[in-house]
Amino acid sequence: MPKVITARRNEDETEKAQEFVRTYILFPASLLGLIAILVGVVALGYQLYKGQYGWETFTYSSALLIAGVLLGLAQTKYQQYLLREFPGYFANRMKAFTQRSVRKAKKTVSDVTIEHRGRGLVFLWYFLGFVLLLTLAGICVWTGFLHPVAAFALPWAGYFWAKMFFWKGLVLPPGKK
Repeated sequence: MPKVITARRNEDETEKAQEFVRTYILFPASLLGLIAILVGVVALGYQLYKGQYGWETFTYSSALLIAGVLLGLAQTKYQQYLLREFPGYFANRMKAFTQRSVRKAKKTVSDVTIEHRGRGLVFLWYFLGFVLLLTLAGICVWTGFLHPVAAFALPWAGYFWAKMFFWKGLVLPPGKK
């Protein structure tokens, strides 16, 4: 009997973790990706209207989108690793968001610790990715081939759409893919 209870608990934990991913990662990524791509396309349209759109603009905007996609893919792969190896982490975060008291929510989140090789460097990699996107956008604006709004919005559009695209097949129910 204990094996059945343990298996059911792990299955419930995985379901809660997938619910957290759908609610707090996929849904915001889809909305923010839509907003970013609309802003970027409108800014590129404005640049086309002003007669400032050329091959350089196309090249730089494509490079920014690809850089955002690569960063989104990297973070999604790391989060998928966490979901696969530590489903309790996301499950506890889901439980914490449903708690009414702050004290219970803090206790729920602190129950699961993530220990893996390179854990101390995760924040550094996130920070370097953020700086990379801002630096690339700054270079594109500095050269004068890309409007500042497009240069800022396009890498984030790629980032959020990559997160949404690469999570989709893992956490959506089989009939919804």
